[in-house]
Amino acid sequence: MKALMRTNDPTVISFACALLNDAGIKALVLDEHVSILEGSIGIIPRRIMVADDDRWRAKRVITDADLAHELIQDDDL
Repeated sequence: MKALMRTNDPTVISFACALLNDAGIKALVLDEHVSILEGSIGIIPRRIMVADDDRWRAKRVITDADLAHELIQDDDL
């Protein structure tokens, strides 16, 4: 699996997951429950992961939805 996005915004996470699901791309959100450990202040971003084979198609779906600024750049991995 590869990280596609990293954000603290639960609305963006929900929207991105819905878009990916509609496109038939399975997404997994990591670090979702870490807020319990951090005191729910939202400083640790959640990651949306997709299968390696779906990564480029997932990037296209997210870019088409004007969320490209949320994508993890390849050099950030």
